[in-house]
Amino acid sequence: MSYSFASKTKLETCHPDLQTLFFYVSLNYENTIVCGHRGEAEQNQAFASGASQLKYPNSKHNSYPSMAVDATPYEVNHIDWGKLQSAYFAGYVKGMAEILFRMSIISHKIRCGLDWDNDNDVDDTKFWDACHFELIE
Repeated sequence: MSYSFASKTKLETCHPDLQTLFFYVSLNYENTIVCGHRGEAEQNQAFASGASQLKYPNSKHNSYPSMAVDATPYEVNHIDWGKLQSAYFAGYVKGMAEILFRMSIISHKIRCGLDWDNDNDVDDTKFWDACHFELIE
């Protein structure tokens, strides 16, 4: 699978580790890049709409390159925001990130918005954002 022009453009605003990770993810899992870097207006809009818990400049989306990306499974003519499908996708991304990290292809580990404290327990997640992936520094 190759990304659309829009997805490529968004992914290019992200840290090279995220670009590499999602290149590998896209080889076997059709997905779309929803958001990479967010400026002040975009971040504050995401906060106001409830799509983010953080105001500008406190999100990892706000740095350049972005230390976060929002990506989701792709279905023709719609994005699947459902919990089950996005959780499967998040597990795939996290697994691929771990493989790439262990092989020293990427230099950061990944945290996902379905497990903010990274304890492998999604039941304690208060803000479900399974399509959000960020680099752990």
